[in-house]
Amino acid sequence: MTTDVKQSSRERLLEAAATLTYLQGVGVGVEALCKAAGVSKRSMYQLFESKDELLAASLQERAPAAMAPLLPGADQERSPGERIRYVFEQVESQAALPDYRGCPYLAVQVELKDPDHPASRVASRIKQELAEFFRAEAERGGAVDPELLARQLVLVFDGASARAGIRADSLVGLVGPMVDTLLDAAGVR
Repeated sequence: MTTDVKQSSRERLLEAAATLTYLQGVGVGVEALCKAAGVSKRSMYQLFESKDELLAASLQERAPAAMAPLLPGADQERSPGERIRYVFEQVESQAALPDYRGCPYLAVQVELKDPDHPASRVASRIKQELAEFFRAEAERGGAVDPELLARQLVLVFDGASARAGIRADSLVGLVGPMVDTLLDAAGVR
């Protein structure tokens, strides 16, 4: 016999915010969020100061689940170059899914345009963690300029996920060779 654990109102709001903002954007209304979560507006405002705070909390709480599939496990025996390539292989794989809308953190930053918005700050921090992963792997791999390579890889990641997210391009056969070129030029092994 299985028992279902009922999510709290807070958890349902965080889930609704994650789902609806990914599918519809940050302009989704409070009423739609509350309806999807099955909670009243009053309850939402008791749990979160504002919709902005709800969006920020949702992005923060979902980050581990969103980023984990992209990054290779620490226990995996891969070279730094293979670890970097792995990220782009995962993006290519995710981009082929019918409900793929691109990187949710990039989308929030682009839509909000305000770097001081609470959700933008969270998104920026999470994107910086990806850049730091690239920089650390580039350094381990002997890159001439690990910081520059990390910035270039983030640019490719963001561009690829954005183009695939709006269905403007397929990543198959496109991103891998570009990443290989960057890694080779930087001297990453």
